[in-house]
Amino acid sequence: MGSSHELTRNGHKDVSLQELSDRLAEFAQLRGWEEYHSPRNLLLALVGEVGELSEIFQWKGEVARGLPNWTSDEKEHLEEELSDVLLYLIQLADVCGLDLGQAALTKIVKNARKYPVTNKTTASTTN
Repeated sequence: MGSSHELTRNGHKDVSLQELSDRLAEFAQLRGWEEYHSPRNLLLALVGEVGELSEIFQWKGEVARGLPNWTSDEKEHLEEELSDVLLYLIQLADVCGLDLGQAALTKIVKNARKYPVTNKTTASTTN
């Protein structure tokens, strides 16, 4: 798994989508949950988790980058809900037979073509 064992700048292990996928598959297999992990069921679970994620921000108004005014408990709750969303998204891609990492890279390339850098864009990002 090569790069999955490198440390990121915050000192944590850099985890690959494949490692997460493998661990999720093992988790479900050990519990006999594979039969419930249809694309429809996983999508509905994902939507539910996105709802829970939305609730965290619902009444906060605009939130500054880095969440400087959040407590450690609030940040931990956000990490948990973001993780739930990510894990269901990975499982959904897996049961659909899709390579989520490659699809994301392809989408970035498509977006770069659709939204090319202009002088105005470059100027606004350097100020």
